[in-house]
Amino acid sequence: MGLVPASVPDEFHGMVGASPAMRTVFDHVRRLARGEGSVLIVGETGTGKELIARALHARSRRAGGPFVAVNCAALPRDLIESELFGHARGAFSGAATAHPGLFRAAAGGTVLLDEISEMHPGLQAKLLRVLQERRVRPVGALDEVSIDVRFLASSNRDIEEMLRAGSLRADLYYRLSAGLIAAPPLCQRGDDVLRLAEHALAQLNERYADDLPPVRGLAADARAVLQRLSWPGNVRELFNVLERAFAHATGRAMTAADLATPLGACHPVPIEITPDLGTVADSERSLIERTLLGCAGNKARAARQLGISRKRLYARLAKYGL
Repeated sequence: MGLVPASVPDEFHGMVGASPAMRTVFDHVRRLARGEGSVLIVGETGTGKELIARALHARSRRAGGPFVAVNCAALPRDLIESELFGHARGAFSGAATAHPGLFRAAAGGTVLLDEISEMHPGLQAKLLRVLQERRVRPVGALDEVSIDVRFLASSNRDIEEMLRAGSLRADLYYRLSAGLIAAPPLCQRGDDVLRLAEHALAQLNERYADDLPPVRGLAADARAVLQRLSWPGNVRELFNVLERAFAHATGRAMTAADLATPLGACHPVPIEITPDLGTVADSERSLIERTLLGCAGNKARAARQLGISRKRLYARLAKYGL
């Protein structure tokens, strides 16, 4: 089985790819980074929207300032206005001191509003005014204060669907999308899946240099498997699969056998690799054995490496008599 050594990937501000789809993204970043207008980044989960936002910041005149990413879906609705705009002392119960808010804390830099469609419509209206006026009124304050930030936004949802459903205000969308970048799904990026896999292996070799033997590249059968899958979880899914398979690899190259169990957990449709790799149970048993050996018998650590709970690992140990 031939070993294809990892090559130096095409990299652009942390993004790896040489496909036409990614070259288009890189060109958009170069062009839009020169301006000050807002940019909306859309794409499926796991496609690297925050990396695109960070690249825009890094290539802009604001690169020396802070980059603040705000997950609009994670902030509680009753606190998000205070978190973004700030609040005055005594504005509400527990506000013992004044808080400048993330928009003012990012002065001279860039703010990414991640999952913008998850922001409440009422707050979207206030955000629209902030974008227009470049001023905010902290909660409980009488006066507005100026802000100096560039706004980026991202969403993993379909724009037309968001507008129809009213989860994204049309006027806010038009204000945010002075620039628009679409992050392509991994299934549309051709051989980038192999470039990304090689990049991931290089990172994993460095991260686990003291704990696990190095994996120098991808065997031909592993490359074929990686290229054949559709990767619904995109780059994030690919990296997770490779990290779990890394603990299972015993040779110089990562093989399809090393990938078998991690892929089976992510893709419910059976994955045909080669007819001589044995049953799924055989592969799983071997995988658990090798992982335990690599972790010196530490079951908690082995469970983390395998991406399963300790309870599930104990059940597998009992099943296979390990």
